Amino acid sequence: MARPQPPPWVHAAVLLCLLGLGGAIEIPMDPSIQNELSQPPTITKQSVKDHIVDPRDNILIECEAKGNPAPSFHWTRNSRFFNVAKDPRVSMRRRSGTLVIDFRSGGRPEEYEGEYQCFARNKFGTALSNRIRLQVSKSPLWPKENLDPVVVQEGAPLTLQCNPPPGLPSPVIFWMSSSMEPITQDKRVSQGHNGDLYFSNVMVQDMQTDYSCNARFHFTHTIQQKNPFTLKVLTNHPYNDSSLRNHPDMYSARGVAERTPSFMYPQGTSSSQMVLRGMDLLLECIASGVPTPDIAWYKKGGDLPSDKAKFENFNKALRITSVSEEDSGEYFCLASNKMGSIRHTISVRVKAAPYWLDEPKNLILAPGEDGRLVCRANGNPKPTVQWMVNGEPLQSAPPNPNREVAGDTIIFRDTQISSRAVYQCNTSNEHGYLLANAFVSVLDVPPRMMSPRNQLIRVILYNRTRLDCPFFGSPIPTLRWFKNGQGSNLDGGNYHVYENGSLEIKMIRKEDQGIYTCVATNILGKAENQVRLEVKDPTRIFRMPEDQVVKRGTTVQLECRVKHDPSLKLTVSWLKDDQPLYIGNRMKKEDDSLTIFGVAERDQGSYTCVASTELDQDRAKAYLTVLADQTTPTNRLAALPKGRPDRPRDLELTDLAERSVRLTWIPGDDNNSPITDYVVQFEEDQFQPGVWHDHSKFPGSVNSAVLQLSPYVNYQFRVIAVNEVGSSHPSLPSERYRTSGAPPESNPSDVKGEGTRKNNMEITWTPMNATSAFGPNLRYIVKWRRRETRETWNNATVWGSRYVVGQTPVYVPYEIRVQAENDFGKGPEPDTVIGYSGEDYPRAAPTDVKIRVLNSTAISLQWNRVYSDTVQGQLREYRAYYWRESSLLKSLWVSQKRQQAGFPGDRLRGVVSRLFPYSNYKLEMVVVNGRGDGPRSETKEFTTPEGVPSAPRRFRVRQPNLQTINLEWDHPEHPNGILTGYSLRYVPFNGTKLGKQMVENFSPNQTKFTVQRADPVSRYRFTLSARTQVGSGEAVTEESPASPNEAYTNNQADIATQGWFIGLMCAIALLVLILLIVCFIKRSRGGKYPVREKKDVPLGPEDPKEEDGSFDYSDEDNKPLQGSQTSLDGTIKQQESDDSLVDYGEGGEGQFNEDGSFIGQYTVKKDKEETEGNESSEATSPVNAIYSLA
Repeated sequence: MARPQPPPWVHAAVLLCLLGLGGAIEIPMDPSIQNELSQPPTITKQSVKDHIVDPRDNILIECEAKGNPAPSFHWTRNSRFFNVAKDPRVSMRRRSGTLVIDFRSGGRPEEYEGEYQCFARNKFGTALSNRIRLQVSKSPLWPKENLDPVVVQEGAPLTLQCNPPPGLPSPVIFWMSSSMEPITQDKRVSQGHNGDLYFSNVMVQDMQTDYSCNARFHFTHTIQQKNPFTLKVLTNHPYNDSSLRNHPDMYSARGVAERTPSFMYPQGTSSSQMVLRGMDLLLECIASGVPTPDIAWYKKGGDLPSDKAKFENFNKALRITSVSEEDSGEYFCLASNKMGSIRHTISVRVKAAPYWLDEPKNLILAPGEDGRLVCRANGNPKPTVQWMVNGEPLQSAPPNPNREVAGDTIIFRDTQISSRAVYQCNTSNEHGYLLANAFVSVLDVPPRMMSPRNQLIRVILYNRTRLDCPFFGSPIPTLRWFKNGQGSNLDGGNYHVYENGSLEIKMIRKEDQGIYTCVATNILGKAENQVRLEVKDPTRIFRMPEDQVVKRGTTVQLECRVKHDPSLKLTVSWLKDDQPLYIGNRMKKEDDSLTIFGVAERDQGSYTCVASTELDQDRAKAYLTVLADQTTPTNRLAALPKGRPDRPRDLELTDLAERSVRLTWIPGDDNNSPITDYVVQFEEDQFQPGVWHDHSKFPGSVNSAVLQLSPYVNYQFRVIAVNEVGSSHPSLPSERYRTSGAPPESNPSDVKGEGTRKNNMEITWTPMNATSAFGPNLRYIVKWRRRETRETWNNATVWGSRYVVGQTPVYVPYEIRVQAENDFGKGPEPDTVIGYSGEDYPRAAPTDVKIRVLNSTAISLQWNRVYSDTVQGQLREYRAYYWRESSLLKSLWVSQKRQQAGFPGDRLRGVVSRLFPYSNYKLEMVVVNGRGDGPRSETKEFTTPEGVPSAPRRFRVRQPNLQTINLEWDHPEHPNGILTGYSLRYVPFNGTKLGKQMVENFSPNQTKFTVQRADPVSRYRFTLSARTQVGSGEAVTEESPASPNEAYTNNQADIATQGWFIGLMCAIALLVLILLIVCFIKRSRGGKYPVREKKDVPLGPEDPKEEDGSFDYSDEDNKPLQGSQTSLDGTIKQQESDDSLVDYGEGGEGQFNEDGSFIGQYTVKKDKEETEGNESSEATSPVNAIYSLA
């Protein structure tokens, strides 16, 4: 049950009671307490530190404070008392410290500029505001100037400077034409962060408008315009500009020479920038070049912070929001076009104005109590801390024997009423300051109750509830609870009292109903309040809706019968598919059922009955399946869908014994899927009431089982049936059965002893669960003593799972035992565990630190061991902090970021590697334990010798023509010594063939070289490295670009090895082979054709085909045909063979057979001689030619 939420003032009072133990609290807002309790002043509202005001309005400097009695106010201006009463223009608001400076009757606001500070004072102390710097907004006029036309060559870079007048705050800059048309900006033309307008390259169309810089001032809402610039662009191609604007190579088409990029802003190759922590970092790179360069951003040694970095101004600016120390480092922008690229490196240093680590909080104490104010801040540089009391430096304040200042902490001991004051902590460095007020108030207040009297709380039986009793008093009162005005203090067993005074009843029973009284007591008196508790029966659905399968058009009824407490109003509602059900005209809702008439397919789904009162509710769900077919299936199992089993019912406990019981149940319907398992669960009402745990699992064929039980558990069981579809709803719970008690048979596990502070040890363990308690009032006997001493055991009885041992020495071992106990006796003797009290910072630093330089990047360290008693904890490691102080190369900037190297364990030597060669380093060593670093050792200095340099940067290979190759490079990023020169090795190659390698050595200042090509086909591979006296460093390798001729040759050579070409050739060869085979088969089908009548011209006697009446057309290729003669060169010469189908058809006997072959007599033309017909060749006949192809 969710108990009613108390009003907000109750939370404030509870917070006050809790925090009063630690001291830093707020007085509750209850008017009765506010009016009675004294309170030093607290600043609640003030103007910002940099307060810029509009000169046209009255000046308002805010300062609001609260306190009891109400504070009075006064101001200082420029650290001197500001007499408000003497200036008729200045007034102070009633009941406030806010200053109002009125200029309606004249006056100049500038006369009131300065630094103001507000003081709020009552008899208990003085609180201070920040130092408020008042400045009047300024919007000076732009100086008049005559601007000559700007003459520039097309393609050249151009910067139009804005130089706005200095305003307060700085104006917003934007560029427009004199006709107030915005200047279109892109990656070629854009405005820089300084307000100037940059042209990466000027085009002729830039003359079509003029350019005027505009400044918008915030407070006056005015815009000032500078005289416009007029451009005159000199061009080699003044005509047809519009036709060339979209030309794919616009610059060359207009005769503009292409140029490599160069930076317009910032100048040079490197720069540095400082930014404060929490501010935005804006890096900007604007480059010129033809074509317009693209800008890309990188961070050396890492990636840009993707969650904070964004690109602006067409990638020319990189903004990193809310920077932190890890954003420091080197960033570089890369400007590139097709002619080349350049890089600018920006070294970013992140400093920090002071920011709070522990801001001092108001401290409220009772007389005689101790407390402390802590003021910890960090920054870069490290801020200094100054304490003040009531606005005066602490050093000049009257001495207080109960007060001790320890750096950033003020400790109060045995405080008295006279100790009340307001303390200020001012922490500052060169980038800013923080000022915080914290008062110390000593209250002497008798107890009082802060909640309405005689509250009524209604709860549901067997639930857990909490009775609140907010109270206030100083010293902090002790609180006790009583029931029905008699009996002993309620705590333990079913009751638990929290530190804030709330009483928790773990499981409500009928006998818990009654009147509860809470009594708060301190040395000044006592106060009491009463709470009336009523116990109500739970709301339960005892007849639940069941899953049903019905036919469409029938009527179905879902039952839902509820039992509830008659004094509570019951509401029954229905859900369909977990959404509120609309009760239409086909439905009827009654108190104990839902009826659906004329069931339709849309009615299928889950139906949930919700029975609720104002205190609790119960739910039951059933699934309705609607069959579309009206006919009755013959096979019920095949037709009805499978579903989860119904819940088991009628649970019964028999064979009751001390450690076992038999549970029997009646299975529910399996819904067409056999039950495979039964899961028995139990619930106990002492430790986790209402939470069900799995006890055991049994096969689906049984409905009775013997359950093994633990001592002193008030069991309640339920059963869940399982089939292949899923699990049933749990059965209704069985009756309860409590087993008899016994002493615990085990002790808590995972016992540990660790210090959370330097003067304590926290003993913790994993508490035992309900089935391990074995009896009422389970508690733990905690014993401890210092190890290897003969002192007696200290002990304490604890009902929770932790115990804190206070006032312990720093980091000493303790023997710890935790034993379980209940009302029946103690558990077995516990094991002894070794724990340690809290650690403190180490007190000593390593001594006699010796450094030996191993090489240019590594050193060897050796030191003396610190005494073990100075470690004050577990020695984690010796740690070396080192930083690069400078490079021996005077012009090289280095990062002085501190780095560290750890040497775990009790070691006396170690190696620090990855150092930069040729540098001056400083090193300090500390001891590290679990609390942190100890003091630093004496600072040691060492110098690393020269090393080999890193690779030359930006090695570029360009080939302007087929005769020469130009090489350019930049100096190495890390010279690591004095450069003595560069070594270049290059070798020509053509495919896999390599030529003779050549070597060139250059002076350290040379960064260019031209190679004369030996032939126009070969390419070159160049390897370049830098040298110091130590040797050559890391090399960088580049290859010359391929020439067009070489690319064509390679393509011609490579095509024969391409897969697609080989496949195409194979396909062509296969197609040719298939065509040859087809032709051969067609030719072979000529064969022998029968002839009805013999030819007039007889065949020769040597012809073997005459006898069978056939004529063969498949002559051998090399055999001369009859009627032909061989020429001198061996070819067959045809003699007067000009016959045609017409010639052969004149006899009238020729015809085509059924198979399409031509048969018939071969007659001779009337005008031809008989011998001519005999001399005619068969192969040369048109008819034979046609048949040979058939």
